Order: sequence, then C-alpha cells, then structure tokens
Amino acid sequence: MKRITTVATLLTILPLATYANIIVDTKGVEQEKYHADLYECQTYSEQAEQKQTDSLGHDLVGSTAKGAALGAAGGAISGGSGSKGAKVGAGIGIIGGALSHGAEKKYNEEQHEIAEHDIMRNCMLGRGYTVLN
Repeated sequence: MKRITTVATLLTILPLATYANIIVDTKGVEQEKYHADLYECQTYSEQAEQKQTDSLGHDLVGSTAKGAALGAAGGAISGGSGSKGAKVGAGIGIIGGALSHGAEKKYNEEQHEIAEHDIMRNCMLGRGYTVLN
C-alpha cells in the first residue's frame, strides 16, 4: 500500500514541480501545503490570455496584395510591364507574409510563457515562499 501511495504522490508532484520553470526553496516547508499552493498558483497562471495571431491565410492575402501593388507600381515607374512587376511583387508578398506570420506567432507564444511564469512566481511569493528564479 505504501508503494502505491508513493508512486501516486510522485505522479502528482512531478508535473507541478517543474511548472512554469519556477524554483522554490522548500527547506522547512510543509510539503502538503506547498503542493496545494503550487496547484492553486498553476491554476491562476493558466488564466493568462494568449494573444492570437491572424490566420496564415489572412496574412498572406494582405501581403500578396501589398506586394502586387508595389511591384506593379515599380514596374510601371521603370517603364516595364506593370503585370510582370505585380507577379514578382505578389510572390515576394507571399513569402513576406508567411515569414511575418511565423515570427508574430512565435513572439506571442514567448510572451504567453513569460506571463505564465510571472503569475506563478508572484503567486508563490505572495504566499510567503522563497522563489529562487
């Protein structure tokens, strides 16, 4: 029976101990209270809102249209074919839109992780724990 309890405790503790990468000095801390507080703080941190990026299709359509317009204008100004310039500009716009979308999505994910970490840290500090990071 003791082995089952130990395994169940470890399975409960392990995900909580590494959540949001906070490190708490647990010397002299009652473990049951610590894990209860950690769980409650985790619940709060999950409420952090993640900024949504536009869909990839939305980014591509806008970038393609802008690229086509700039390409056509550049082609017309240089005395060439506006349609050829528009095609080149649209192609560049597609690539630019995809790259921009990926960068924005990654940035938003990083900001969300920072917000979750800050909430966890502040919550545990507020409950009197010594957070080491």
